[in-house]
Amino acid sequence: MSQQDRHGTSAASGVNRRLVLAGVAGGVASLGLLSPAAAAGETAGETAGDTAGAAAARDRRVEALLQKMTLAEKLGQLQLVGDETAARAALAVGRLGGVFSVVGAAKLNALQRLAVEKTRLGIPLIFGLDVIHGYTTNFPIPLAQGASFDPAVAGTDATISAREARSSGIHWTYAPMMDVTHEPRWGRIAEGYGEDPYLATQFAVAKVRGYQGNDYSAPDRVAACAKHFVAYGGAEGGRDYNTVDVSLQRLHNLYLPPFKASVEAGVATVMASFNTISGVPAHGNGYVLHDVLKGAYGFRGFVVSDYTGIEELILHGLAGDGADAAAAALPAGVDMEMVSTNYARFAERLLAERRITRDQIDDAVRRILLVKFRLGLFERPYADETAEVKAPSPAALAASRQAAARCMVLLKNDGPVLPLAKTTGSVAVVGPLGAATYDLNGTWAGLGTGASTTPPVTVVDGIKAAVPGATVSYTAGCTVDGTDTGGFAAAQQAARAADVTVVVVGETAAMSGEAAARSDIGLPGVQQQLVAAIKETGKPFVVVLVNGRPLTIPYLHENAPAILEAWAPGVQGGHAIADVLFGAVNPGGKLPVSFPRAVGQIPIYYNHENTGRPADPANKYTSKYLDLDSGPLYEFGHGLSYTTFRVDGLRLSGARLPATGGRIEVSATVTNTGGRAGDEVVQLYLRDPVASIVQPVRRLRGFRRVSLAAGASTTVSFTLTPDDVGFYDNTARFRVEPGKIEVYVGTSSAATLSASFTVG
Repeated sequence: MSQQDRHGTSAASGVNRRLVLAGVAGGVASLGLLSPAAAAGETAGETAGDTAGAAAARDRRVEALLQKMTLAEKLGQLQLVGDETAARAALAVGRLGGVFSVVGAAKLNALQRLAVEKTRLGIPLIFGLDVIHGYTTNFPIPLAQGASFDPAVAGTDATISAREARSSGIHWTYAPMMDVTHEPRWGRIAEGYGEDPYLATQFAVAKVRGYQGNDYSAPDRVAACAKHFVAYGGAEGGRDYNTVDVSLQRLHNLYLPPFKASVEAGVATVMASFNTISGVPAHGNGYVLHDVLKGAYGFRGFVVSDYTGIEELILHGLAGDGADAAAAALPAGVDMEMVSTNYARFAERLLAERRITRDQIDDAVRRILLVKFRLGLFERPYADETAEVKAPSPAALAASRQAAARCMVLLKNDGPVLPLAKTTGSVAVVGPLGAATYDLNGTWAGLGTGASTTPPVTVVDGIKAAVPGATVSYTAGCTVDGTDTGGFAAAQQAARAADVTVVVVGETAAMSGEAAARSDIGLPGVQQQLVAAIKETGKPFVVVLVNGRPLTIPYLHENAPAILEAWAPGVQGGHAIADVLFGAVNPGGKLPVSFPRAVGQIPIYYNHENTGRPADPANKYTSKYLDLDSGPLYEFGHGLSYTTFRVDGLRLSGARLPATGGRIEVSATVTNTGGRAGDEVVQLYLRDPVASIVQPVRRLRGFRRVSLAAGASTTVSFTLTPDDVGFYDNTARFRVEPGKIEVYVGTSSAATLSASFTVG
């Protein structure tokens, strides 16, 4: 196929190709990006339960239907709308492919009947929703799930969410979000898994598999959507929707790995991102969507735009009008248009002008129909309204509670103050989030049927349930973001009257998520002053943080005896926090993102590249600030426990790793050296000290969360292959270079236990 046929002939598309492919020699075959599956001729995007015969039969059905469709019907399949009124209007003329953000089995069935029974070909609609961390049952936010260092947490969330959503007629979730980010000011950090591509990859794959299972036509599964493609987490200044300027090597090494792995895991759909990528908006970026995703990765599902993302090509400056926008987006690889209507309005004209091709339209329609067939919508278009899940089940609530406790990170515990004794006679709960309900759910919560009528368990109620014999009081002290300190006196009085005070501070749900960038990520309002007021009482206290991002909390670090990072823990948040505070659960979570000392330190992340003058406190002329200590306040991978652990006995199975087909086993012994059972996360990092592209000072390449009784030991092993030591260069080629590789194993990114081997 010629470049003109593939990408159209609009001015926007031509600029797109010239800018994005500058410096990249050759086409897809030369990129060196093919996965083992794609290289072997397999088709990415097929689930594990699919057989070759079933796939071939389904492809024949898609082609047969495609042959029957008029151009108008094809363009209708490319349209996605977000409300009932727009859906009914589009269905009246037979031009609609899907609907999102409408919930309730009865409502969705009514729309589906119009599509199936009142249009010429009866092609069913696909119904989508942002099922991000729960549908009816809200789980901890994804960033919190990353802190568990246990991908099974994400898998459980997705499995339960899929079952609940599909029962209500939802077929498709706009999750998981797998945007790696070094930017805590960005509100959408709450929706992803932090700063590391390896960690994000493990959780993204687990969530895709949890949503889709082996066959996403099953009545308890949904189609997943890998978003946002790609590099959205690099938004300049942490401002949502902002520009991303990124080199090819960083694009492929940092931002793309979770997407590549998700395609290999069979993800059904992908969503384009709002941002530019080196000057070209993702919705018109033929390199990332066509060449990489659909070409090199072999993705067979469909790409959906983000909300009005195609229309926004005009404001970006890539397109002069809606016709230009459609002529840029469709050839680049966006198959379905969300909300805006540029495909529907301009495609016929663009065909006549030869700015797009029928093959491009057919390819987009084919991909959408394929997913609809794979969802089983042609056989079972309607939801069983009698089976709709409208309230969390006891099992789902128990799973949410267990997940929330598993995600919490003990940042500090002097004394130790925690765990609190269950014989404590009186507890004062202080702080504006101590009695919060829906703020505990965090961003993107409450969208599912019944979710908004199931308020989370508050912290004060969770503590009352955990210690029923204690006197438990609650005093807000202040609001989350207000300036009134008039409640401090009452809070101090409550603290003086109690044996211990639990101060619950942080962010509201609205302070993180989409369009929730913060220029100052300290505690909002006068909450820090409230903590200081409690400290003045001289009575024991602990701080619980409820938030959707890393916070700058040096005052708490220096003055609070204990700090528990609870994140936005979900519908069972209060119970889970109490479980940890009173020792029913020994915290074992680790930070999936660095906590900066000050906002001026951002971006700060563990997997940075060295400079020629690394920070040295004794040398002024090195890379550091005059007024701030180097390094984060809490490093990536940090997290304490109520017991202690030792990691030693690092062993490598060999001293040399062949550059092709080789493997090295890395093992170490972890011992619980304390007096109670607990979890530790053993983490493996690599460093390539000399390479043709400067490598990060460390890269996470393995982790294992283990539970050990007091005094017990176990051996943890990791397998390293050339894929673990290789990297993409600035021509997007994957390289495995000869030389020394350093191995670090321990309990955070600051691990000191080390060994080395040679590649080649």
